[in-house]
Amino acid sequence: MKFTANQIAEILEGTVVGDANIEVDKLSKIEEGQKGSLTFLSNPKYTHFIYSTNASIAIVNNEFIPEKEIKTTLIKVEDAYKAFSKLLTYYNEIRLNKSGIENPHFISESATLGEDVYIAAFSYISDNVKIGNNVKIYPNAFIGDNVQIGENTIIMTGVKIYSDCIVGDNCVLHAGIVIGADGFGFAPNEEGIYSKVPQIGNVIIEDNVDIGACTTIDRATLGSTIIRKGVKLDNQIQIAHNVEIGENTVVAAQTGIAGSTKIGSNCMLGGQVGIVGHITIGNNVKIQAQSGISKNVKDNEVIQGSPAFGYGDFYKSYVYFKKLPELVATINSLEKEIKKLKD
Repeated sequence: MKFTANQIAEILEGTVVGDANIEVDKLSKIEEGQKGSLTFLSNPKYTHFIYSTNASIAIVNNEFIPEKEIKTTLIKVEDAYKAFSKLLTYYNEIRLNKSGIENPHFISESATLGEDVYIAAFSYISDNVKIGNNVKIYPNAFIGDNVQIGENTIIMTGVKIYSDCIVGDNCVLHAGIVIGADGFGFAPNEEGIYSKVPQIGNVIIEDNVDIGACTTIDRATLGSTIIRKGVKLDNQIQIAHNVEIGENTVVAAQTGIAGSTKIGSNCMLGGQVGIVGHITIGNNVKIQAQSGISKNVKDNEVIQGSPAFGYGDFYKSYVYFKKLPELVATINSLEKEIKKLKD
């Protein structure tokens, strides 16, 4: 699909400088721009590329004034980065704007579908499922019995949602996600043989949640595993049974959260963080990558390490750790000197 500079400027509420009728049909980095592509300039260190790029259109800030001739049509906006992000969102909506029901598929007679839904080929919709308006379910998705999916939610290819789970409005679940698999619940007997503890709870995902590819969220043993509004989860994250993650918390890839842990609102967890079960992490907490969390964390703390402790203390300690061989050599030398004095 092609767009003119004038059409893009209307979407972004910007001003065209150059050929308002020039067309683009793809997006590009400014340093890799080709004819027919649209790019943007927001970081000053990339300014020199604006004079050499072959992109047909470039989005720039209002205050940008060229120092020499530019062959690219400009669209001036208040904030080029935000404008480009808005355009990406608009482009993605068009790209994913599918509707209708493809064949082959299975949709239970007891399932309820909203208006303008898209059900792709090879999808399986089980008994008593309720799907809201404008939901899009891509190929090879499985939706289990009694699942509820809110409006405007996107279920990408290969997602599996087990029975009784609830997904809110405006969520995006990427490929390979598993929602509601059994929690890791086993009890040993006197002989050390493990017997399975039935997992009869569910998973509740509230509105405006994004979940990356191949992330798994286990169902609760009893009650619910809960992902609150606005949470953003990266790829390949493991969330165990009865975990609760507070509103607008973000979690980076390969993090593992053990059972019954409660994480507050507006937290930031780096990649490969490991969190033990049955603890509470407060609001506005920041946990640096590869940290191991083994005890409760208070509101507003910034921590790092394994086991993790205060961010500032960690870096002070790390300075000494790097000098450890030198410090050991100094101590050994001092011990020899003391021994000589004693002798």
